[in-house]
Amino acid sequence: MTLVELLTVIVIIGMLGGIAVPAYFHHRDRARDAQAKAEARAAQTAAIEIGQENGGAFDGPGGVTVANLVAREPGLEPEDLHVPVVQAETYTVRVRSETGNTFDVTQHADGRIALTCASADDAGCPADGSWD
Repeated sequence: MTLVELLTVIVIIGMLGGIAVPAYFHHRDRARDAQAKAEARAAQTAAIEIGQENGGAFDGPGGVTVANLVAREPGLEPEDLHVPVVQAETYTVRVRSETGNTFDVTQHADGRIALTCASADDAGCPADGSWD
C-alpha cells in the first residue's frame, strides 16, 4: 500500500466519521427526549388518578405535587419532574430531558390536554412546539 492509498483511506474514514457521529448524537438525543415524553405521559396518568381521588380537584395537599406523582408512579424521576401550575381544575406537569428539552402536559379546565415542548425543532421536539 502506498502513502497516497493510505491517505485516501484515512480521508474516507474521516469523512464517514464526520457524517456518522452527528447522526448518532441526533438519534441519541431523540431517544432521550422520547424517554422524557413517556415520563410526562406517566405523570399525566398519575395526575388524573390523583384528581379523581381528591374529589375532582387537582390542587390541595392531596393534589398534584411532585411528591404525590412520584408516590403514585415510582418510576418517575423527581429531579426531572416539576408541577409549574396546579389549580382546582387545571394542572401542568413538566419533565426535563437529559438533552435540556422540557415536555409539558397541561390539562385545561374544559378537559383539553395540551402537549408542548420548549425547544422547538430540536431532537424530539417538533418544529411547532407540540408533541404527541
